[in-house]
Amino acid sequence: MPKMKTHKGTAKRFRLTKNGKVMRMLAGRSHLRRRKSASKNRAFRHAVPSDVKYIVKQVKIMAGKAAE
Repeated sequence: MPKMKTHKGTAKRFRLTKNGKVMRMLAGRSHLRRRKSASKNRAFRHAVPSDVKYIVKQVKIMAGKAAE
């Protein structure tokens, strides 16, 4: 059976950590940044873990990490 291909849209939006956490960037960082507070703009720089269980499961399947 051939290898499963990586879903490229998922690969661009999510990162898997060594321990299996799914990290994502916050939404709303692309424009209208002047209106937002400085602390909110700083928070946009860092990835946050995705805690929604069905999203985590789907990302791992699309990344080809479901068997692990």
